[in-house]
Amino acid sequence: MRRLGTGIGWRPEIADAVEAMPGIDWVEVVAENVCPGHLPASLLRLRERGVTVVPHGVSLGLGGADRPDEGRLTALAERAEALGAPLVTEHIAFVRAGGALTASPRLEAGHLLPVPRTRDALDVLCENVRIAQEALPVPLALENIAALFSWPGEELTEGQFLSELVERTGVRLLIDVANLHTNHVNRGEDPAEALAALPLEAIAYVHVAGGFERDGVWHDSHAHPVPRPVLALLTGLAARTEPPGVLLERDENFPEPAELERELAAVRGAVTAGRAHAARAAAAGGTGTAGAGDAGATGAGGAGGGTAGSTSGGAGAAGAVSEGAGVGGAGGAGSASEAAGPGGAGAGAGGVGVLARPVAGARERVGVAQTAVLSALVAGTPVPEGFDRVRMGVQARALAAKRAGVVAKVAPELPVILGAGYREAFLEYARQRPMRGGYRQDALDFAGHLLKLGRPGHAGARRELRDWWLDRSGPAPRKRGLAARILRRPRSHG
Repeated sequence: MRRLGTGIGWRPEIADAVEAMPGIDWVEVVAENVCPGHLPASLLRLRERGVTVVPHGVSLGLGGADRPDEGRLTALAERAEALGAPLVTEHIAFVRAGGALTASPRLEAGHLLPVPRTRDALDVLCENVRIAQEALPVPLALENIAALFSWPGEELTEGQFLSELVERTGVRLLIDVANLHTNHVNRGEDPAEALAALPLEAIAYVHVAGGFERDGVWHDSHAHPVPRPVLALLTGLAARTEPPGVLLERDENFPEPAELERELAAVRGAVTAGRAHAARAAAAGGTGTAGAGDAGATGAGGAGGGTAGSTSGGAGAAGAVSEGAGVGGAGGAGSASEAAGPGGAGAGAGGVGVLARPVAGARERVGVAQTAVLSALVAGTPVPEGFDRVRMGVQARALAAKRAGVVAKVAPELPVILGAGYREAFLEYARQRPMRGGYRQDALDFAGHLLKLGRPGHAGARRELRDWWLDRSGPAPRKRGLAARILRRPRSHG
């Protein structure tokens, strides 16, 4: 695997800081947030300097029951080519459910949700991965995600699930050690056990990020400093193998550039500690593959300095806003042909030719299960049997809060027009109305919903909201500069 080095997630808010940072070997950009024909000037300058840019997709939903959408695959391929990327990455997650497969309304999560670690779900995921691999011009790597809830009746551990996925498809892995920590707190899973089961040769690179704990739940916010337990996991992984690349993710609550540079230094220190542990073990006649806890104890204290303390409270309870911002665009299942031939799954994509299991019935079973879960989270239907109702409630509230936050970013005029009542009004709307498209469509639907109810009560605000809705819902803006004028005069109508 090509060595990437140390990198950081590129976001528009820190673009200038990233360009000025020393020692940045590569950056990762949310694929859905860039347009191939109009790449940000900052990214172009980084590329001219030889900095590698990797597109990180969030909307394919390869863990969903449907086959990957052809349009989304084409868009991801175009971004890989425009950026000259050596690979593209996505997630082991589902982001939508329902539709023709289950003869039920289409539902969008607006977030990355965990797939059940069952044989059925693995079969569906493997076929979806092979379809994606055939459509993409560069290798694909998939990321393990953080989760607030567990599926009942799982048949495989995370390590077993990932290992068999790699064996059957030849896909590479993007290991997020922050997500391993999240799942340790939220689901009681042993991160050392997961690391021990990983096929190390399949690792493309590693993610590191911060979060916070509240009421016994860890929220993978990407908006807080990287905590010591996450750095310890990175050290443990580096004691087993030298990661081809490590990337720091930060999506909001951006600190000063000097603080980001200190976090990057902590990341480098954690890797160095792990490699030193491996060297000592090799010199002593060992294998250099100590458990994550053993190596982490060496690296956690020295790798972070004052930058790795755990922080509680804050925004981002549903996860990384930037990563979720692209989830939930229009379109349903693609019409891509079956990728698995009778000669063995993965044989043409770098796999080892493990025989494919039939997935005809598996898609329907996975689809029904995922639709029931997503409906409970976003449409208020009963929580399916076997799920932790408290955790499902936490997830449902987090999804609604994330919708409110992302809609406020993609349509910043709405909080200005509605003033202090924006968030409460949106959460009330979200409890009644599942998201039916992307976040921009959600903003339009929210505004239309309020207008049908004769809200807001202030006549001036209602007129302004109507003008905004008409301006955005048509094929072209009706009033040039309307949005800019709204944003230039912030006020609260109450």
